[in-house]
Amino acid sequence: MSSLLARLGPDGPGGLMLSGHVDVVPAAGQQWTVPPFQLTRRDGRLYGRGTTDMKSFVACMMALVERLDPEGLTAPLWLAISYDEEIGCVGVRPMIEDMADRGIRPDLIVVGEPTSMQLGLGHKGKMAFRVTATGVPRHSAEAPLALNALHLATDFIAGLRRLQEEIEARGPREQGYSVPYATVHVGKLVGGTAVNLVPDKAELLLECRVMAADDPLGLAARIRNVAATALAPHKVRFAEATLEVEDTGSYPGLATEADDPSVQAFADCLPDGTTECRLSFGTEGGLFAQALEVPVVVCGPGDMQQGHRPDEFIDQGQLMICDRVLLDAVDRFCRGNEEPASHVPKQMHGKL
Repeated sequence: MSSLLARLGPDGPGGLMLSGHVDVVPAAGQQWTVPPFQLTRRDGRLYGRGTTDMKSFVACMMALVERLDPEGLTAPLWLAISYDEEIGCVGVRPMIEDMADRGIRPDLIVVGEPTSMQLGLGHKGKMAFRVTATGVPRHSAEAPLALNALHLATDFIAGLRRLQEEIEARGPREQGYSVPYATVHVGKLVGGTAVNLVPDKAELLLECRVMAADDPLGLAARIRNVAATALAPHKVRFAEATLEVEDTGSYPGLATEADDPSVQAFADCLPDGTTECRLSFGTEGGLFAQALEVPVVVCGPGDMQQGHRPDEFIDQGQLMICDRVLLDAVDRFCRGNEEPASHVPKQMHGKL
């Protein structure tokens, strides 16, 4: 698979970049009342996997291109379309590296994840880990003479819960998030083969969601310290016991200043009543901001409450708003016009 980076207009500095991904989460195991991979129109809604997250924004990008005359642009419009975002922003990374090498730095990057067209100025970063517990096997009739790897793993989990409580009580906080502090979460635990055998292997998967104010390396070190603390009481009797913590992937958070001139210029293109927001889910926005050092916002049609669920849908009205906003943004960033060009009623415009 490959990503796509396309330019309309002159090959010069500045301009606007629109970013979206085309992969989706699976629909298997979900109870859909419509075909998940066939678009269904019903009562002003569009149903199908990815309608909200986030092919509707990509469709708006393509519709925008059809309406533009590239010869009329005075600054570039960049379209960045990536793959495998859902498994850790995989596809966009080599594209961002190439952009950095080529010196491509737009005045603003808009990541079109679903925000109900509100202005997303931040999201949390993520760290993921695989932890393998190694114990000592034995017949269950003599379980006290063995070291149960599942017990060792759950001792570690108990330590993580205490770490989460400490973070909630004394860690950095950033208002605007539904959970305004870093989170530590175990999502999977597996181990054992039969009830009459003490398991010698167990594996768990955990993740941390961190804010811009957090120290990710420091938090990772604390997690490894939790593992060492859980393991220590058993090492005297069972020298072969281990708790191995493996980093399996991460991406940075995003924190964009609302008073940045480019952010304010984009805010002028949004409808009256638009508000700022912080997003609990992650995006490639933090990667763009980190590598290119340009302002990045997250703003797109649809509500993530509908994403990843059966009967995923988006309201067609959201697409209409997005079409108008993108056309006005191109006028601001790629034509240098101060007045919107989409002929939207005045109430559709205004700063935050």
